[in-house]
Amino acid sequence: MLLTRDVTTKTRVRAPELVGRRWLNTGGKDVTLQELRGKIVLLDFWTFCCINCLHVLDELRPLEEKYSDILVIIGVHSPKFEFERSESAVETAVSRYEVQHPVLDDPNLDTWQAYAARAWPTLAVVDPEGYVVANMSGEGHAAGLAVLIEELIAEHEEKGTLHRGDGPYVPPAAPETELYFPGKVLRLPDGGFLVSDSGHHRLLELAPDAETVRRRFGDGERGLVDGDAAVARFSEPQGLTLLPAAVSKRVGYHVVVADTVNHVLRGLNLDDGSVITIAGTGEQYMVGAVDNVAIEPGEPRRADRGAYDGPAATIKLSSPWDVLWSESTRTVVVAMAGNHTVWSFDPLEGTIANLAGTMNEGLLDGSAGEAWFAQTSGLAADASGRIWTADSETSALRYIEFEDADVYLDELGEDPEAGRTISPDAAEIARPRDFGSISVRTAVGEGLFDFGFRDGPAEAARLQHPLGVTVLPDGSIAIADTYNGAIRRYDPARAEVGTLARDLAEPSDAVVVGEGTDNDPFHLLVVESAAHRLTRVAIPAHAQTVDDGAKSTSRPSTDVAAGTLALDIGFVAPTGQKLDDRYGDPTWLQVSSTPPELLGEGSGGAEGLTRKLSISDGFTEGILHITARAAACDGDPVTGEVPEHAACHLYQQDWGIPVRVVEGGATELALDLRGAS
Repeated sequence: MLLTRDVTTKTRVRAPELVGRRWLNTGGKDVTLQELRGKIVLLDFWTFCCINCLHVLDELRPLEEKYSDILVIIGVHSPKFEFERSESAVETAVSRYEVQHPVLDDPNLDTWQAYAARAWPTLAVVDPEGYVVANMSGEGHAAGLAVLIEELIAEHEEKGTLHRGDGPYVPPAAPETELYFPGKVLRLPDGGFLVSDSGHHRLLELAPDAETVRRRFGDGERGLVDGDAAVARFSEPQGLTLLPAAVSKRVGYHVVVADTVNHVLRGLNLDDGSVITIAGTGEQYMVGAVDNVAIEPGEPRRADRGAYDGPAATIKLSSPWDVLWSESTRTVVVAMAGNHTVWSFDPLEGTIANLAGTMNEGLLDGSAGEAWFAQTSGLAADASGRIWTADSETSALRYIEFEDADVYLDELGEDPEAGRTISPDAAEIARPRDFGSISVRTAVGEGLFDFGFRDGPAEAARLQHPLGVTVLPDGSIAIADTYNGAIRRYDPARAEVGTLARDLAEPSDAVVVGEGTDNDPFHLLVVESAAHRLTRVAIPAHAQTVDDGAKSTSRPSTDVAAGTLALDIGFVAPTGQKLDDRYGDPTWLQVSSTPPELLGEGSGGAEGLTRKLSISDGFTEGILHITARAAACDGDPVTGEVPEHAACHLYQQDWGIPVRVVEGGATELALDLRGAS
């Protein structure tokens, strides 16, 4: 269903009151919509595990600053995972992500249901008279929101119903700690450590005692600035990896940094402390768009290996969360959390390419061009060259295998294929000409809505939003099981999961330290992110056994009838934009289900935003997985034509809709990608 905004026919719907457990960032006061009359109110339904929600927080910052006297943004925190229902966890997340507006803690999804939200993130706009005037799902709505806000300002200034002035936001006091929500840790060759001090937007170099600060890289302000250690700026940096010495000599930096919120990779020179940008443009890669223009019609928008590659400085990235030097690829592997893929950065060639993943969110094993990931946030390589991944949104431990890689040596001197002269002081560097066959497999995990805290056989074990993985000296895998507050261990030989430690504050990464002797046994240095510290954890000979049960995300189900179900996605192009139909249909709809047999017909991807689905007989419940995209460009307000070099915008949302199959259930399912009331 493609809509155009028509203010003469829109239905005026009174905004439901805001109901929840408590308010944050208000100085302890409750907030009501009645008190906000005269303001434009933007409700942001989010949950802090969701990378798309974090993208929206950053998209809204400029609007929040520009319209501070008339716009009140209210975050409605509606949890997905059990851990996200905790009062302290919500409070921590609001501080971690520098949320600078009031937040309603909605653990029972009361306000979520009142506004008929179905996905994270969802946005709703309430006008100064208290009526809902727009709702939208997903990210990428900032430009359209800016236009809508200007329209509402003009309309309500003329009516005299717009009131300027301060809103209800009261900033909390930040703790004075050396580390502030650290993300990842890297052991340096001299025994020291490099830590991504994410909450302070900088890196810290620590002495071998893991406490004494030797150096700071970055001035502590959010930004994207290259230069020496005193002036460089990052934005919530996360992953760190050390390059081999021979590679460092060639490229001029030693450490690759995943500068997550800047959507870039940075290079850190440990000798002089300088920082440079080595991959990414600083703009977010939006799935389904290339250079902000919809790709050719009929393309399934898959990210087959090599389909998204080129000079690293020209390719847009999306929230790179971790990085790893891989001997299997002789490149830096990148966990691209923002579009659910794994990429490969070649520092010698200065190129980057998609390595595995289709950019669809979920848990699906197979070849590199078929596999689905879900917000991969941690990487580690074992002795065989396999790359282990923490797939956070599916609460899964997975791995990538390489077969039949064709490797060659760059000889000292001239390299005719690369067309360059190699420095004579550089060692030979084995590099892959072809990565060979790449496959993705799951060791632990079930899917997007299954999690828990359960040890035992891998097929029954459960994690909860893990962010880090580490290979232990015995070849087993330590997992930073973040939302369970635990370090877990997966034994590949026995395919079993145990628990090494618990009662940690959101552990996000770990490194092995020690020499493995009686006087200096192996142990883990764990990033205890929510406690703003690094903590030493023993590696016991035998893991303890925990069974707190398996859980599924609890959300209201939609009752549907068996048989035909008409799916209709609403999309309203913002004022000043039109659908970009220069290359054919600019919309795309992907549908699947859990279990797959729930859908008799209608699964798969195709153009358009409507679809006839067939709900199979014999099922009582399941989940519909729906991805919708639409591309719109700035057009002439009179003719509607799109200029040749117009700015274009990609709108996308993924829904996971729990359904119950009941007699008399709905035969239609309507969702809004971007709607207006």
